[in-house]
Amino acid sequence: MGSMLIHHLKSAWHVDQAILFHREEVVAIRFGRDGDPECMVVDEQLAKIAPKVANFAAIYLVDLDQVPDFNSMYELYDPCSVLFFWRNKHMLCDFGTGKSKFHLFYFILIYALTVPQGNNNKLNFPTTNKQELIDIIETIYRGAKKGHGLVVSPKDYSFRHKY
Repeated sequence: MGSMLIHHLKSAWHVDQAILFHREEVVAIRFGRDGDPECMVVDEQLAKIAPKVANFAAIYLVDLDQVPDFNSMYELYDPCSVLFFWRNKHMLCDFGTGKSKFHLFYFILIYALTVPQGNNNKLNFPTTNKQELIDIIETIYRGAKKGHGLVVSPKDYSFRHKY
């Protein structure tokens, strides 16, 4: 039901135009399949918060089967991913889902390797609370207004999938 309340983008051109059109708002785009249960949960959350974030965010949905153009560009291999854009720039948000800083330091010190810090380019897990999602979008908006390309999520989700 939530996916019916939010505007669907039907082609790559429509996605590009939506990102270009909103100059002073964060553009949140859910990439996934409309029939996927995880996407349905995310769509419900997005539909519920859409009126509350309308002043600083625009929310759209994209079906990966209809618009496969962005799959490899943004590594859209998860069932459901929410990406954020600001002034035609992809915004990154650190949700704390990567390796800890201690592990990173240990690997750099011992092996002189750069270990990636997890996936900062998309929200690829459903949030159970509407306020959490509003806080994430607001944090991205505030960081983007200050010129930051990477912001830190207001909540650490590092233990989300361990229990």
